[in-house]
Amino acid sequence: MLSASSRSLRNPILQQHFRILSARLNAYYALNMYPPIEPYDSGTLKVSDIHTLYYELSGKKDGNPVVFLHGGPGGGVHEKDRQFFNPEKYNIILFDQRGSGKSTPTASLEDNTTWDLVKDIEKLREHLKIDKWNVFGGSWGSTLSLAYAQSHPDRVKSLVLRGIFTLRKTELDFFYQNGASHLFPEAWEEYIAPIPEPERRDIVLAYHAQLNSVDEQTRLTAAKAWTKWEMATSKLYMDPEHIAEAENDHFSNAFARIENHYFVNSGFMRDGQLLEKQEIDKIRHIPTIVVQGRYDVICPATTAYDLKKVWPEIELHIIPDAGHSSREPGTSKKLVEATDKFADL
Repeated sequence: MLSASSRSLRNPILQQHFRILSARLNAYYALNMYPPIEPYDSGTLKVSDIHTLYYELSGKKDGNPVVFLHGGPGGGVHEKDRQFFNPEKYNIILFDQRGSGKSTPTASLEDNTTWDLVKDIEKLREHLKIDKWNVFGGSWGSTLSLAYAQSHPDRVKSLVLRGIFTLRKTELDFFYQNGASHLFPEAWEEYIAPIPEPERRDIVLAYHAQLNSVDEQTRLTAAKAWTKWEMATSKLYMDPEHIAEAENDHFSNAFARIENHYFVNSGFMRDGQLLEKQEIDKIRHIPTIVVQGRYDVICPATTAYDLKKVWPEIELHIIPDAGHSSREPGTSKKLVEATDKFADL
């Protein structure tokens, strides 16, 4: 795949660099994603008296705008998120939602609701002087994408969604109470370990108390256990490096606290609201592609199927050998195909 002069290949240091570069490029090609790129601009946007968002722009400055809505809530963006989009076609907008990633204050729950985030997306669009844009979101990002599109359908060119999650009680109960535990019993034992047995009738609520404890060590222990459960179950094949991300105090604290905050509050919406006919009718005209892992236990395929039933116009792809993660080969390939399809809208 790569070429080098014979003289260069005799140099041990260059050999090592060559091996590393080759491995990285092979990994990128295996995932069918675009090569890594750096932002051409970044900045912050104050969206309330409390919250300031971090955002970055990459790809083509005057290209087709696309906004990436990250998961969690609380997950923040990653540099690899830029690679779902053709940088010669798209102006790629990534930002960290309230309390996440580089946005400040970190892990803040104050004035942090679904509808605050919907307003933030609009503020960012206006700040960047974009008339209409494409919207890409997976997991919680799919939730937020639907909520945003239903609130501002005239501002959305297309939707690419992955791992559909609509915050219904049945979805939360499956992953956090009684469902996924039957498939990952060893990881489940670690997840419930911080919760005293009498409090396990409502594990999300029990975690809420610990994640908001006045004791910092209690908060961090709970945050790491909560985060590790999701990292351990997000791929078809368990990935030790992905699981190890839960050991990062900054990431786990924001991820766990914000996720739990949203879940104990039912996403600040009616149960099943995003699937209601009157809500779907608002966005029925928007070209939409949904990519769903067959063995996704965090956001099971039943939710994507329910979306397809109320919105038959969408293009639904169920990937037969994938779990939840956007970076499993079959899923990343189909996501890139989807963004390529909308690149010239």
